[in-house]
Amino acid sequence: MPKINSPRKGSLAFSPRKRAKSQVPHYQSWPAYEGSPMLQGFAGYKVGMTHVIMVDDHKDSPTEGKDIMVPVTVVETPAMKVAAIRAYTRDTYGRRPMTEYWAGELEPALSRRITLPKKSEGDAAKQAILDGIASGTVKEIYAIMHTLPGDVSGIPKKVPEIMETRVAGGTVSQQFEYLQGLLGKEVTLSQVIAPGAYADITAVTSGKGTQGPVKRWGVKLRKRKHSRGGKKRHVGTLGPWNPHHIRWQVPQMGQLGYQQRTEFNKRILKIGEDGKEITPAGGFLHYGVLQNPYVLIKGSIPGPAKRLIRIRPAIRLGEHQVRQPAIGFVSVESKQG
Repeated sequence: MPKINSPRKGSLAFSPRKRAKSQVPHYQSWPAYEGSPMLQGFAGYKVGMTHVIMVDDHKDSPTEGKDIMVPVTVVETPAMKVAAIRAYTRDTYGRRPMTEYWAGELEPALSRRITLPKKSEGDAAKQAILDGIASGTVKEIYAIMHTLPGDVSGIPKKVPEIMETRVAGGTVSQQFEYLQGLLGKEVTLSQVIAPGAYADITAVTSGKGTQGPVKRWGVKLRKRKHSRGGKKRHVGTLGPWNPHHIRWQVPQMGQLGYQQRTEFNKRILKIGEDGKEITPAGGFLHYGVLQNPYVLIKGSIPGPAKRLIRIRPAIRLGEHQVRQPAIGFVSVESKQG
């Protein structure tokens, strides 16, 4: 009798599968960069999908040099504001925040999210950072940025999302000087990444609630002979007799979706300024009409429409090369069916 073998279904690398703590994704690592100081992150709102006609510029591709149809995801990317500068020190226990230097004039809507700091605290915080840079205590400089959802008609919210973005390149002193010039001002996506470059896209996926092991882990349905009582969607076993408990590797029911996921090396095909030029007749499904700058990302990305999307320059670039895409057509046909 042949030995029946099949690999386990569902990756255990994402365990435990539980709901994300925050709908604003958080990055634990950033790509290496050498050059003049620059921000390494941006955020937008997922709109939907369409397709473009572009020239295939992948070397040795069967359709190299020919027009191909490529599915793209549209992300609305209105300007973000730099609200504060956060300085980090480092000790034997790792990285620790030292202080924050907030802008003098902050967006009024920001008070819906946090308690705004007093203006009198700014000068003391700035001097503390400068003294820390001079003494070598300050090791890293980050920007505290926030979105402007009030400018987006497709997002039914006014409360900004706050996130931390790394500043890379140059010395710590140069990074602080660079951020001082941006403090309280608007930043656009084109200041972070260019068309044709590769980026990592992070978002919280669509939530599907509690699901059984078949949908959650891809377990096979039980056969007729083994499904007495109509229980076809149960696992065949909960594990061995010893150890005398159910191991965490056993596929069981639980939360599916609404988890932070990152897709690496997604190509940025186009960064546009006027969203109305790619809005289809009747608007995008579940979103509406674009009013702000936008970006077209090749392929699909996590999350439903209106979900906050974070964009970071690719950290695992490998052999990918930045190539300027030649887009000849963007579909604006109605998505209403």
